[in-house]
Amino acid sequence: MRPMNTVLRNRIRSVTLGAVALFLVLSLILYPEQAFQSSLKGLKIWWDVVFPALLPFFIASEILMGFGVVHFLGVLLEPMMRPLFRVPGVGAFVMAMGLASGYPIGAKLTARLREQKLISRTEGERLVSFTNTADPLFMFGAVAVGFFHDVSLGVSLAVAHYSSSLLLGFLMRFHEPKGAATPSPKEDSTFFLWRALQAMHRARLSDGRSLGQLMGDAISSSVNTLMGIGGFIIMFSVIIDVLTQVGITGIFAAAVGFLFKGIGLPEELAPSVIAGLFEITLGAQVASQVPITVHMAYKMAVTGAIIAWSGFSVHAQVASILSRTDIRYTPYCVARFIHALFAGSITLLIWEPVGRYLLTSDAAVPAFLRQIPEAGWAGFPERVQYLGWRALLLLGTLMLAALGIRAIRRLLLR
Repeated sequence: MRPMNTVLRNRIRSVTLGAVALFLVLSLILYPEQAFQSSLKGLKIWWDVVFPALLPFFIASEILMGFGVVHFLGVLLEPMMRPLFRVPGVGAFVMAMGLASGYPIGAKLTARLREQKLISRTEGERLVSFTNTADPLFMFGAVAVGFFHDVSLGVSLAVAHYSSSLLLGFLMRFHEPKGAATPSPKEDSTFFLWRALQAMHRARLSDGRSLGQLMGDAISSSVNTLMGIGGFIIMFSVIIDVLTQVGITGIFAAAVGFLFKGIGLPEELAPSVIAGLFEITLGAQVASQVPITVHMAYKMAVTGAIIAWSGFSVHAQVASILSRTDIRYTPYCVARFIHALFAGSITLLIWEPVGRYLLTSDAAVPAFLRQIPEAGWAGFPERVQYLGWRALLLLGTLMLAALGIRAIRRLLLR
């Protein structure tokens, strides 16, 4: 009976996917002008924003992995990452780069660690679930400044996004509790910095590539990955516009609006949820255009949930990257939904406290916000420099936390 059910499910799936593909092709034929314009819009976003923003980080991360820096950080941060998130210390490198540079570099680096056998499949599923996050300049520059025209709103978005991400990481430690795990390092009385340097040296010798070869491979791999990401961005830009022209998004928005009305949320936010379901930037833009009769706290909560969900466009990019490994996409998708719920709820909870703090503080926020470009996505060299310093600062903080945990453990074991 089970084989028959499996065959029936496979046939239904094939027919459904074929029907969806046929519907999209017919829609493109019926609306060629809209499809062309949306393709240009997606291409512009990729070329002007995504490509220059992510390429330096992709190249730098590949070079750092080739030189063994990941192994160095793994030894230093093992005492923090494994107890909190049940992933090896090398996951701290992915977390720092993911928080600094945004989607989808967390998935890219997780896949590379899995390919190098530095993490197990279960650990990879835990790691990618909370390290593939939005970058701060997207929330401050594109969303807060570009869409809502108030940079201070980015504080609530960022605090809710990153706190809910860490909370999700702790929750994901319970994912597959009996799943395979990389062995913990053996107890060694050698000075930890010396052990970390030895691990980095062994990794560099094992890699064996020269600087020129390593840089060439890093550029080639990074450009290939970004080309795939560009294809997804363009395709989903077309899909969203075509579905809007056909009226599909309107039907879904009406259903979501009815649900929102039932739970006490403004139904005017429903179109932004549908747009954000497919594409993160479009969803945030639609949320910013909701009438002023809707309280800003609700707008920011929905925007925070959209940013945490990240849209099917980013999901498709992550699924494509993970397909080269045995890391499954389903846990990541479930984690994105949980992250969206956490981010939206935390945004509502912290809205008033953060607002009061911003009103009473004259120095803390402006000093930070001076690093943010005035025109949203202008000034990419400054943006890359800012994100690089942020990654270094985060890694330094993690190293200090790991050293503190190591010292406490040694005191308790005496």
